[in-house]
Amino acid sequence: MSTSSPTSTTSSPTKTISTASQSAGVRTHRLSNGLTVVGEAMPDKRAAAWNFLIPSGAATEPEGLDGASGVLEGLCYRGAGERDSRQLSDALDDLGIDRGGGAEVEYTTFGGATLGDYLPDALALYADIVRRPRLLQPDFPADEWEAQRDLATQALESLEDNPARKMFVQLRRVYFPDSYGRSPLGTRQGLEALTLDTLRQDHAARFRPDGAILALAGGLDFDKVVERVEALFGGWQGAPPPPPPPAPVTKPIVQHIQQETAQHHIGVAYAGVPSTHPHFYNYRVAVAVLSGGMGARLFTEVREKRGLVYSVSASAASLRGCGFTLCYAGTTPERSQETLDVLLGELKRVAEGVTEAEVERAKIGMLSGLVMQEESSRARAGAIARDQFVLGRVRSLDEVSEQINRVTPQTLMEFFNDCPPRDFSVVTLGPNELTMNAK
Repeated sequence: MSTSSPTSTTSSPTKTISTASQSAGVRTHRLSNGLTVVGEAMPDKRAAAWNFLIPSGAATEPEGLDGASGVLEGLCYRGAGERDSRQLSDALDDLGIDRGGGAEVEYTTFGGATLGDYLPDALALYADIVRRPRLLQPDFPADEWEAQRDLATQALESLEDNPARKMFVQLRRVYFPDSYGRSPLGTRQGLEALTLDTLRQDHAARFRPDGAILALAGGLDFDKVVERVEALFGGWQGAPPPPPPPAPVTKPIVQHIQQETAQHHIGVAYAGVPSTHPHFYNYRVAVAVLSGGMGARLFTEVREKRGLVYSVSASAASLRGCGFTLCYAGTTPERSQETLDVLLGELKRVAEGVTEAEVERAKIGMLSGLVMQEESSRARAGAIARDQFVLGRVRSLDEVSEQINRVTPQTLMEFFNDCPPRDFSVVTLGPNELTMNAK
């Protein structure tokens, strides 16, 4: 039996932890074509970062072309505007751009960071990358797009060497039986169905400005950025097809992937709450109580006390209008059934009550993450883009900090009363098929 005990309603108030913001505030400008520019100037930063979010990810791919978003994102870097692939790469390197991004379920991002002085030139390059990739030109070499598809196929095949990730891909498919269950990696059939013409048509249909977001953070002058963006993107027109809302599975599903592995991989998904829900911060703290470090519930109860697993975790995930929790346990085949039983038991038991110490530990971990975000213009640009996409506005770090600090064991109990952990969908991968305990 666990030694953790529920906290009574007479416990003392939790301490407040502050995260002082050094930004000049978030500003927003919407172009007439629907592109939203959101920026947060950080006067103490020399670097400027950006995250270009196009609301076209795996969930909005044309039927039968699973994987098109990832291939398109890669092709956009294989030459753009008047530059071929090598010239574009050199131009990005000449500006010292640390680039990133990729295709996700809801959107595709094109991110980067460089010195603030180079930001105007960087935005010009990204205008070409997003709006005018060479793949749209008639003379685009066939071997270029085929090479990008080959890379996507290799990434998909690499799942066979990463059984935990393979399990999670299937868990998402199980939990979201609609298009939101698609993996950005795509499918073999979808990748094989791609042609240069279908990719061009897909780019023309989905890479549109209405609903797109350009988020920036760091050493920048917002008014000058807006002027530059108006010049580079003002002529861009159109809107992508509207995505359907995500629809999680209505009844729990248990599925097993038979594979002769030395480890047994267990994945669990269940409902959380979306970012707009009044209990959102209680939900995030609740997940951090489960899996916020070596003192968290799952690590303590499943690994430390029972020695069942080599890895165990829980994470809060969200789509626009939908929140859900993903849990993982890696163990041996011999202990897999016991691990599943204990894991589900702990997920249910946390709703019986949490201690003051657990809440404080979880909150400190989350607030530390906010401080780290403030230290990185790249991380802040990503958070700004995500907020604007999900909420239609950007939360300041002070606002997030304040909301986290308001969470107490009592508010967590109110959350659990409204949203208890239940209706678990489970996917396992390994040599043994497991059963769900009815209790």
